[in-house]
Amino acid sequence: MKKLLSLLLLGLLSSVEAQETPNALFKQGVDAFFDAKPKESVAAFDKLITLAPDSKPQLWQRGLSLYYAGDFKGGREQFEVHQTVNGNDVENAAWHFLCIAKGEGVEAARKVFIPIEGDSRIPMKQVHELFAGKGSEEAVLKAAEEGEGERLRNHRCYAHLYLGLYFEATGDDAKAKDHMLKAAKDFAMDHYMGKVAQVHVKIRGWEK
Repeated sequence: MKKLLSLLLLGLLSSVEAQETPNALFKQGVDAFFDAKPKESVAAFDKLITLAPDSKPQLWQRGLSLYYAGDFKGGREQFEVHQTVNGNDVENAAWHFLCIAKGEGVEAARKVFIPIEGDSRIPMKQVHELFAGKGSEEAVLKAAEEGEGERLRNHRCYAHLYLGLYFEATGDDAKAKDHMLKAAKDFAMDHYMGKVAQVHVKIRGWEK
């Protein structure tokens, strides 16, 4: 009986250990986020960082989860540390802006807006200009009308996602909802950022 109990405990311990590997914790964090459970997602990513501290700069996904969990200070810090390993990504600058805008206001966010060069993805140049206060909604939408098929759909998804995020941060909820629904529904994509739009709509209660 004792031997059987020991084997059962050993099996349980192995199962727990399997759930606590960096890869398993990363998957838990991602899955929880896609299930629109950002706080649970953050908890999994935090466990991952405890287990593998060197992983933190790479975890931009954690920054998104922190944003939706309402921890804007934590999100800002995560995007700042991610900038040290990914210096040419407009999306990182945008999310850093969003965290500060939510916590301290748009003007505060613009004062420390991260300059980015070298992100050639469509329509990231125009998204960066918009967040910097130098661009426009029209310029983002126009830039996104490039390509055809899935390529065009993807550009439109990104355009509407970041327009939705921008207008929510600047206080235009009607435009935010309109753009985010287009990113999540009309031009839905099955990649991480496409799912961000879908999570956003679900968390905000904007689902049609």
